[in-house]
Amino acid sequence: MTSRRLQRVAEAIRETVSTTVLFELKDPRVQGVTVLSAEVTPDLRSAKVYISLMGDEKTQKLTMHGLNSARGFIQSRLADRLQTRNTPVLRFVVDTGIKESAVVSELLRQAALERGETDSLLPESLPGEHDDPEQDDLTDEIPEPESETDENVPPPLD
Repeated sequence: MTSRRLQRVAEAIRETVSTTVLFELKDPRVQGVTVLSAEVTPDLRSAKVYISLMGDEKTQKLTMHGLNSARGFIQSRLADRLQTRNTPVLRFVVDTGIKESAVVSELLRQAALERGETDSLLPESLPGEHDDPEQDDLTDEIPEPESETDENVPPPLD
């Protein structure tokens, strides 16, 4: 099997799991789940599905329990989509990379503020955040274009 096929299968797994969790699962425990990626073994017998969970620790545990309970249903949807000899056994893995990057970003921002530097990662002001309301007016006067005189107009082509 080529790695290209494994990538296609992994993408199909990610899409199927994502749509199934979002639209078809009725379990109230499964909330705030984002399917990030999937990895498949070369023999297509197992797959890791990397997810990001929202909420506190208790909510995350409930969500993981709900996902593991619905694993058979999700695998049946996956079997319909893949139509391979074996349907991969899914294993859900919480990816904490997004939360860690947010924490690191906040720490860098705090360090920059302590040193008295302006936060170079964020724009200085967004539209609508000016002290002067006249700056928010997008209908400022636009200068009229200079009228073309006969001197500036090229002669017509014959």
